[in-house]
Amino acid sequence: MTAPLAAEPGQQPLFTHRQILTIFAGLMAGMFLAALDQTIVATSIRTIADDLNGLSLQAWVTTAYLITATLTTPLYGKLSDIYGRKPLFLFAITVFVLGSIACTFSGSMYQLAGFRALQGIGAGGLFSLALTIVSDIVPPRERAAYQGYFVAVFGTASVLGPLAGGFLAGQSSLLGITGWRWVFLVNVPIGIVALFVVAKVLNLPHQPREARVDWPGAAALSVGLVPLLLVAEQGRAWGWSSVASLTCYGITVVGLALFLYVEHRYGDDALLPLRFFRHRVFGLATAASLIVGMGMFGGMASLPLYLQIVKGASPTEAGLLTLPLMAGVMSMSIYSGRAIRRTGNVRVWPIRGISLMIAGLALMTLVGVDTPFWQTACAMLVFGWGLGSIMQPLIMVVQNSMPARDMGVATASATFFRQMGGTLGTAVFLSILFSTVQGKVASAFQTALPTPALQGALTDPSVLANPADQAVVRAVSGGGVVSLDDTSFLSHIDARLARPFLEGFSASMTLVFVVAAVVMVIALVLVSFIPPIVLRDKSGLETQRAEAEAAAVPVAIPEQAVAVSTREAWTPNQPRDTEHAG
Repeated sequence: MTAPLAAEPGQQPLFTHRQILTIFAGLMAGMFLAALDQTIVATSIRTIADDLNGLSLQAWVTTAYLITATLTTPLYGKLSDIYGRKPLFLFAITVFVLGSIACTFSGSMYQLAGFRALQGIGAGGLFSLALTIVSDIVPPRERAAYQGYFVAVFGTASVLGPLAGGFLAGQSSLLGITGWRWVFLVNVPIGIVALFVVAKVLNLPHQPREARVDWPGAAALSVGLVPLLLVAEQGRAWGWSSVASLTCYGITVVGLALFLYVEHRYGDDALLPLRFFRHRVFGLATAASLIVGMGMFGGMASLPLYLQIVKGASPTEAGLLTLPLMAGVMSMSIYSGRAIRRTGNVRVWPIRGISLMIAGLALMTLVGVDTPFWQTACAMLVFGWGLGSIMQPLIMVVQNSMPARDMGVATASATFFRQMGGTLGTAVFLSILFSTVQGKVASAFQTALPTPALQGALTDPSVLANPADQAVVRAVSGGGVVSLDDTSFLSHIDARLARPFLEGFSASMTLVFVVAAVVMVIALVLVSFIPPIVLRDKSGLETQRAEAEAAAVPVAIPEQAVAVSTREAWTPNQPRDTEHAG
């Protein structure tokens, strides 16, 4: 028999396990939309850019999506606290689907960037609202046991995304529509199913409250973060000290200063209430989320490049070759969730997780041109174990430390800082990679030049007759430089000439992994200062109900949300079944 969630003796429980799983179906459908979109677009963006004659503009497609998704995340959290989760979650799915449909009509990269920005407005609510709704219906100690369902969504997306993206982008047309346009059309049926399921099953009690919507704060945050995100994505092309970058820095400082002023004036109604940051646990956990996001995306951005450039894998193959990382995330998420549920100890998992991530990055520094894949897979597995140990526990730490009435904005804040860390980390670590690779390649050529292998290649008639090899030979012989903006030439040149390039890229990636590991040490120090935490035994809604009853304020609860049959409902004389959430 399935037991409902914890309730006081004689008190009607809000949700049974069966009802929770039904709600989870809607949440996972919404999250699957965003998770699949990230992997499927990343695999096919090169083909899309070629077809729209805008290869040099492809970064703007990612930047536009990233800006709107990041900026709307805290806004969704705040609005959902005021108006309820369901309408905001339905809005997010609807906007995401409309943006997907619009992307299929793109005639240029600029149009695609604009439509991806529309998609991002929807995506900003899919992850943060799903995590908030979980906190509403599941007590913290039980919550970790359910996280395996969400991890399964990301695992499935990580497998299907590269396969579907590679297949669809490789088709000239399907049913009279260009193949790559189906990359966005596949979101439509998934989104319709998600809308139907969410509208049907997501019936959560909500106590309306009077509050001002912090639109000035949202505008000030946009002024502060849009230039920062732009320079994070485009700074390597612009130059970090160029006029455009310096202008962005200046606008960011002004915007963030204005944001802090507005948040101070709005008090508890602020988009990100400043009182949150006076809370020790919240401050440490969000700072750690920012730094973990940097290290996490720094490592994850470099791995596909290593597999594609150094090991010669296609984008689709590279996506599949990272499955050991996802296997580590999934297995450790399930294990840590069950352990947290059994012991109630959540504080130790961020410490273990960051330690494992540092160990995984250290193993990645040993990966080179000739490293067999099984060694790389082991490093990815350890790194994945670290991610699986920390992703949900850090969110849980934030949720458990804040009042139930602020659950939406608290969850969105943690998600927001992780996304910001990921954006900054990707920009910083890719900048390190590409700013050092030319020097590493030159050093590798100097080392290889006296060897018989390279000398033989420089005098081999078949090499000298190959146009692809000629550019490299001229650069080596004349002390020139080969542009690395497009690395596709590496698959067409003689292996002896390609070897120094591969060693140079591998050396630069090793440097990235070293720096990422150092950054993660800072996060380890931060989480070590988080005090011991006692997880609450009530969900967010149960806590709000208890607070309302204590204040003699009735809470309107939809009939379908509490319709628990006599056979399913827990009573004081009935033993609890604690194995319902495995």
